[in-house]
Amino acid sequence: MGEFSPLHWLLVIAIALLLFGTSKFTAVGKGIGEGIRNFKAAMKQPAEEKAEEKEEKKAEEKKS
Repeated sequence: MGEFSPLHWLLVIAIALLLFGTSKFTAVGKGIGEGIRNFKAAMKQPAEEKAEEKEEKKAEEKKS
């Protein structure tokens, strides 16, 4: 009784769709998608910066 089944989620989504309309759902979906993409890019960026720093250090060591 305390758990949500897939039928419960469909009912919640249907009610929300009736209350807010499809335009709000598309805006929310687009916002969530952009947020996920930004998060992935932010997580990937530090790894790329570390790789660039390692390459710079190797280049400096070769010069010395």
